[in-house]
Amino acid sequence: MKDVPVTRRELWAWSMYDFANSGYTTVVITAIFNAYFVGVIASGASWATLLWTTVFAISYLIVMFLGPILGRYADRHASKKRMLLISTIGCVVTTLALAPIAAQGSDLLVLACVMFILSNMFYAFGENFTASFLPELATSKDIAKVSAWGWSLGYVGGLVTLGMCLWWVTNAQASGAKAADYVPMTLVITAVIYALASVPTFLFLRERAVPNPNARRDSLWSTFSRSVAQLKQYPDLRRFFWAAVAYQAGLAVVITLASVYAEQALGFKMADTIKLLLVVNVSAAIGAFIFGYVQDRIGHKPTLMITLVMWIITVVVAYAWHTQEGFWVAANMAGLCLGACQSGGRALVGVLSPKSQLAEFYGLWGVVVRLAGIVGPMFYGLVTWLTNNNHRLALLVTGGMFVIGLWLLRTVSVERGTQRANSI
Repeated sequence: MKDVPVTRRELWAWSMYDFANSGYTTVVITAIFNAYFVGVIASGASWATLLWTTVFAISYLIVMFLGPILGRYADRHASKKRMLLISTIGCVVTTLALAPIAAQGSDLLVLACVMFILSNMFYAFGENFTASFLPELATSKDIAKVSAWGWSLGYVGGLVTLGMCLWWVTNAQASGAKAADYVPMTLVITAVIYALASVPTFLFLRERAVPNPNARRDSLWSTFSRSVAQLKQYPDLRRFFWAAVAYQAGLAVVITLASVYAEQALGFKMADTIKLLLVVNVSAAIGAFIFGYVQDRIGHKPTLMITLVMWIITVVVAYAWHTQEGFWVAANMAGLCLGACQSGGRALVGVLSPKSQLAEFYGLWGVVVRLAGIVGPMFYGLVTWLTNNNHRLALLVTGGMFVIGLWLLRTVSVERGTQRANSI
């Protein structure tokens, strides 16, 4: 790895990618397009929520397989930045292409599914590659803090994108427009902000990895298998990955189905849902920023365990206080935990991974997150389908995912895992 000093401008440029791609998460996955897909593209059918979670799962299955392979390629060729650029262009273009398809509603249901799968796939690859730069930009003592800076700025990006979408949606609704008339433009807004806000990343972020042309060149399946097999050398990282599968499954439910739950179970209108998520983004930015400093001070594992306990309490509150007012309270509690969990997990992977294989191991982290993104939402979708759209029961089941994650996390030793990562 090249010993190149890290500048404040470079840290800012890296953080700006979180700003850029958070609009996609907020608008497409969390706030607007997911509810539009269920209610309009899938016509609000009894299987609509299950279909949404299924296409989401398919995109993540692809990422699970290709993520470590592309990461291994990026490590061998020192091309993380180039792969990040390709992922970004892919997500921007497919999100733009999704807009006119979405405008056709249920007439282009299959094509809408395919285009969403592609856009979410490219988004996920970009998330893997930008995370793999983190251990190069920060030491183990301040990695959580730096990760939190990026995640906090990411929520600001989500606020900016969602705020512009709210302005567009509110004016369109005031003029009597239907969802099919104004939701497609929110995808265009998202794609444009993604493209523009990511420019500093590609201008100022440096590639510090050194090419390794002598590395083994295996088939796709052999490469994937070899990456997974290497986890045996890092038992604490492997234990953390299992814990993360559980609690990230709960996070995936919140991220992908929050607005669906708000509209289907509590009668929120789209504009009301957007306002709620604007406030939640503020809570999430505050939570990510504060817990980043807490994590560097008291340790990665204790901080994650605290946030998981908070998640369990949040689910109980949302289940017991089943009103729009109660959901506002629970949603903002979730916001405080959300950024802390995601930022903290990203930082811990950097501490427990060997420095010469960062892109590859962050590809494996991508496998964990995407597997959770399949398990959580699919389980939620199945519960709603089998119980005639009982979203409240499905929410309660989500709390169990955080309990399992907390129980598994107790077996992880960060100190032992860090020593192991630095010794190989």
